Amino acid sequence: MKELMMKECPQCHSLVRLWKECNCKDATFSCCGEAMKEVNANATDASFEKHVPTYEVKDNKIKVKVNHVMEENHYIEWIGIFAKNEEHIFYFHPNEVAEVEFPYIENATLYAYCNLHGLWKADIK
Repeated sequence: MKELMMKECPQCHSLVRLWKECNCKDATFSCCGEAMKEVNANATDASFEKHVPTYEVKDNKIKVKVNHVMEENHYIEWIGIFAKNEEHIFYFHPNEVAEVEFPYIENATLYAYCNLHGLWKADIK
C-alpha cells in the first residue's frame, strides 16, 4: 500500500510530496544545501479543532473544511484527499474559506496544511 510522505526544507519551507512504496528507512532530498526533514501529520493536539479537516459525505462527493483562520500570515495552504491510486488537492489563499468538495474515495485520508502549524490529517471512515 502506498503511503504519503512529505519533506520540508528547514530554510525556505518548500514542501515535497511523494508516495512511499519502498522499505528504505529514509528517502533523502535536499534544498537550500540542507537535507529536507520529514513532515509528520498531526491528528490530535490542543489545536485539533482548528486544523484537522472535517468532512461530510453526500451524493458520492465529500465536502471538506477546516475551521481555521485565513489571515495573511496564518492560513490553510491546501486541503487534499489521498488514496492508493488517486489524489486531489485544492490550494487556498489568505481571506478565502478553507472548504472544498472532492469526489468521495472510500478509505482515503484527508490532509490539511497550515503554513505555521504544519500537516494535519483525518482518515475517512
